[in-house]
Amino acid sequence: MSKHVQPPSLVTTLAGIAMDNPVMVASGTFGYGPEYADLVDLNRLGAIVVKGICLEAWNGNNIPRMIEVRGGLINAIGLQGPGVDGFVETYMPFLRQFDTPVIVNIWGRDEAEYEEVAARFDDVDGIAGLELNISCPNVKEGGIAFGTDLTMASDLIGRVRKRTSLPLIPKLAPNVPQVGLFARAAEEAGADAISLINTLPAMVIDIETRRPVLANRVGGLSGPAIHPVAVKQVWEAAQAVSIPVIGMGGIETAADAIEFMIAGASAVAVGTANFTDPTTVVRVIDGMADYLVRHDMATVGELVGSICE
Repeated sequence: MSKHVQPPSLVTTLAGIAMDNPVMVASGTFGYGPEYADLVDLNRLGAIVVKGICLEAWNGNNIPRMIEVRGGLINAIGLQGPGVDGFVETYMPFLRQFDTPVIVNIWGRDEAEYEEVAARFDDVDGIAGLELNISCPNVKEGGIAFGTDLTMASDLIGRVRKRTSLPLIPKLAPNVPQVGLFARAAEEAGADAISLINTLPAMVIDIETRRPVLANRVGGLSGPAIHPVAVKQVWEAAQAVSIPVIGMGGIETAADAIEFMIAGASAVAVGTANFTDPTTVVRVIDGMADYLVRHDMATVGELVGSICE
């Protein structure tokens, strides 16, 4: 029998954001909340990270823009969204009904737009933090150019930092030689936490037509296939910084999430699995609590960075 009389605590504080548990939903995989409200109790989630928002409404890429592959999904949605005003007017009244923190994923077509979007959210009631998307592989504007250039990434994070008082969480690109350098640069530029990994650049060709399947030609690979890559990147990033790390990439089970936390993540985000089984996030939360009981841990914080060398 466990020596802990009380159930283990999953309570987490991430960059000043109080969360009931460290399990979030990843941007781009959970809409803006209402899409999943009839399937999942939104109050159970550690946080909701909503789909990417830029300054004005954005249509995204042409179709087809999503395809299933072995071990995952390739998407080239292109960050379709309603813009700042559309999101605030349409979705925030709904999201304010819940106790769950709302983190907004933001992006821009250039540095000035990133700054403006961040500033516009600063005074919006109910926003707990901003995830700064500097690493999307399927948009020409902004996107991956910032995430794979150390100087550009650092400069952009620093500029956005000056325009917002909200917790700032840059989302890092996986396709860099030393992710620890980018993690450290983000911290030095004023980030309160970092999240990783974003999708990996990928492509599928129809061999009969000899044409790319996606209208955008390339997209971002997510799902179980990228999980081991993500664990390695999270481990490297966590060693390089003192700010919290959010791990994501191919989480389908509690074991996947726990692996990230052992590697050094303070929180995790469930992504592609939300499409195949919307209850995944709840199963991960419950499975994490069961793990703490089985391993006689009083708090989820004991998992973070507990890897044995």
